[in-house]
This record gives sequence, C-alpha cells and structure tokens, in this order.
Amino acid sequence: MVIRKVLLVDDSPTDLANIKHIVTEAGCIVITATNGKEAVTKAKVEKPDLIFMDIIMPDMDGYAACRLLNSETETKGIPVVFVTSKNQKADRLWAQMQGGKAFVTKPYAADTIIDQLKALL
Repeated sequence: MVIRKVLLVDDSPTDLANIKHIVTEAGCIVITATNGKEAVTKAKVEKPDLIFMDIIMPDMDGYAACRLLNSETETKGIPVVFVTSKNQKADRLWAQMQGGKAFVTKPYAADTIIDQLKALL
C-alpha cells in the first residue's frame, strides 16, 4: 500500500505544523485535526491511508479516538501511529492495546516519521 493521504492529529499548533512539514515533504496529502473527536469525523469522510495521532488532547484523547476508529467498519483498517510526549512502557502497551500500530515519542527526528511512513507502505 502506498501512503498518499495522511491525517495528522495534535492539539499543539507547533507540533502539528512540524509534522505536517515532514509528511508534506515526503509527498503525502495532509489533513489535520486538533482533537480525537474531530479526527474520527475526518477519518470517516477523508479515508486517510495513515493517521499520526497525539494522545493528550481535549474533548477526546488519542486512546479513545483510536478505540473508536478501530470499532467502526469504515475506519478500522486505517493504521494509527501515536506521536506523543508520553514515554513509559505502560503508555506504549496501552497504545498497542487500543489498536495503535506504532508509537513515536516527542521530540522526534524527521527520519523517525519518514520511517513510519515507509514501514506502513
């Protein structure tokens, strides 16, 4: 599968702009959301190939959004990569239990994001 459309979800404008730059430079179409609730709605409409999602956000956190995405027929096949400042082993395990396919800790290098794009091709 070639990654063409990526949904980026983060409530931090700075983090969102940073990852958007990396993913756009990699040749992907980028859609953004600022919380989990908005991410679920946009995922259903836009059908992205991949989602990079923060965990700590208002309205609906990344864990809840990932669970919801994995329970819906039209979005359950979209891989979710968590991109977060949470870095404990328990956070990684919980992310995996919610259906996350990978886990990237902030701060990250651009290569780390590109590697996730390549790994999920």
